[in-house]
Amino acid sequence: MAVFFDPFRELDRVAAEMFDSHQGPRLMPIDLFRDGDHYILNADLPGIDPGTVDLDVDGQLLTIRAERSVRGQEGVKWLAQERPSGSFLRQFTLGEGVDGERISANYDNGVLSVMIPVTEKAKPRKVAVTSSGSQRQQASVTAE
Repeated sequence: MAVFFDPFRELDRVAAEMFDSHQGPRLMPIDLFRDGDHYILNADLPGIDPGTVDLDVDGQLLTIRAERSVRGQEGVKWLAQERPSGSFLRQFTLGEGVDGERISANYDNGVLSVMIPVTEKAKPRKVAVTSSGSQRQQASVTAE
């Protein structure tokens, strides 16, 4: 059984413990996957005004913040209010193999998509394999 280390999960766990869902920033659900030369992070932010979304990269720390205000009219009596409002926050530690300078983001239909490119040196590559027997044969042919 293979064990995979997810560098993003540990920071999320710590953040969840630090922020009580009734008082501090709410966590936003995400999907994270690699597609070729990019990591794609999709964060659910339905009903968020795109102008309130703030995406910062500080060294190896990626921070996503957003605000959802309560939309109501004066004199309205709420019968149910389950959609959370207030601040939303997620932070991720970026690995050494990502290009923080070329991160881009798009907000569409309530989903924030963050494209995180992989650096050239972190991309998979083929390594030529030689055997010591091949090297000896080449050396003896060259010597003759």
